[in-house]
Amino acid sequence: MPFAPKMFEKILIANRGEIALRIQRACREMGIKTVAIHSEADADTKYVMLADESVCIGPAPSRDSYLNIPAIISAAEVTDAQAIHPGYGFLSENADFAERVENSGFVFIGPTAASIRTMGDKVAAKAAMKRVGVPCVPGSEGALPEDPKEIRRLALAVGYPVIIKAAGGGGGRGMRVVHTEAALVNAVNTTRAEAQNAFGNPTVYLEKFLENPRHVEIQVLADEHRGAIYLGERDCSMQRRHQKIIEEAPAPGIKPRLLERIGERCAEACRKLGYRGAGTFEFLYEDDEFFFIEMNTRVQVEHPVTEMVTGIDIVQEQIRVAAGLKLRYRQRDIVKRGHAIECRINAENPVTFVPSPGLIAQYHTPGGPGIRYDSHAYNNYYVPPHYDSLVGKLIAHGDTREQAIARMRIALSEMVIEGIHTNIPLHQELMNDAAFVRGGMSIHYLEEKMAALKSIQSET
Repeated sequence: MPFAPKMFEKILIANRGEIALRIQRACREMGIKTVAIHSEADADTKYVMLADESVCIGPAPSRDSYLNIPAIISAAEVTDAQAIHPGYGFLSENADFAERVENSGFVFIGPTAASIRTMGDKVAAKAAMKRVGVPCVPGSEGALPEDPKEIRRLALAVGYPVIIKAAGGGGGRGMRVVHTEAALVNAVNTTRAEAQNAFGNPTVYLEKFLENPRHVEIQVLADEHRGAIYLGERDCSMQRRHQKIIEEAPAPGIKPRLLERIGERCAEACRKLGYRGAGTFEFLYEDDEFFFIEMNTRVQVEHPVTEMVTGIDIVQEQIRVAAGLKLRYRQRDIVKRGHAIECRINAENPVTFVPSPGLIAQYHTPGGPGIRYDSHAYNNYYVPPHYDSLVGKLIAHGDTREQAIARMRIALSEMVIEGIHTNIPLHQELMNDAAFVRGGMSIHYLEEKMAALKSIQSET
């Protein structure tokens, strides 16, 4: 008799905050019990209280709790969990963790450790993409050599400006733009040193620096039976220091045939590479061309905008695929409806972006047609200083982009978070910004806008 996949009965959620609650809700809908792990700082949180079981795995610092692999594995053992969902951040793209989970007899809800390793190394990921026909940014073929003359030759062949990137980097770290040959070698050496300190890997590579690209990404789902689909694209160009602030789907102003072509290539890449689970191919888009920059082998912070326009629960599909089931959808089943925008609500000063932990004294969330709010926060919730400043994600969906923006404006005006600073004023400013309303801004737009505002303020 062939092996028949069986759905999990209990899943341990190896994360915290809004994504822990999001995974928990998906599990509850599927009839799956959940185990919430938590640090001492998160003992009284909503998702811990709602879980079927909870285990404290250490003190507040991440290294002693959410990054403590032996403690997480032990929690799964004592609770008889069958699988572990890593969410995003923390250990979600840690190949060693995925391997430890599988070797300990549990299922890792994500891709294989081999896939994570390949995509986690930007040089290896780019080489893999080239092999399967996904377009990449022109640059060095692999890691940069030690010879300064050879480095200069490579940069000259690509053409200035260039960007030096850490092979093991991510989240906007380990990057340096170089405009002249005179600055090149020093920039390479500095980035190598930073990469070694930050990621334990000094390998760097070189790419052409695109002047005004947009950041467009393709969401994929793949199973272990060679089934793979793409769920459309997201525009994540509204960034500060390579950190996304606003995301939307679909991407405004890009020809449908171009999006269809790149989506098909991403799905085919999953089939050729044997990829399993949810993933996101991230591209720079400029002059009607897509250039691969990296693949995230996990669920994205911005996955709700894709869920809103496709009606597909990405987290539930992750779980089903990890259990060995086939995808429930084929490409022809994917139909996009309307437009969705997500604003990341962070506990931070809206001008300086300095984190603002503390007690939320007043808390009121918006509602109305097309509004979704994913958050673990509540009235009198204490935002701890130890973790990411994300408080929640506000999503607005409408029949058109104009309607989605209008609904987001209303939702932001209704939202109340007092006792801490948040970036809600920045989002309100952007929802009325003429360039954003027009759509299609480059990844540099927000930083240029903030720099101009700061210049005006200093003059007055």
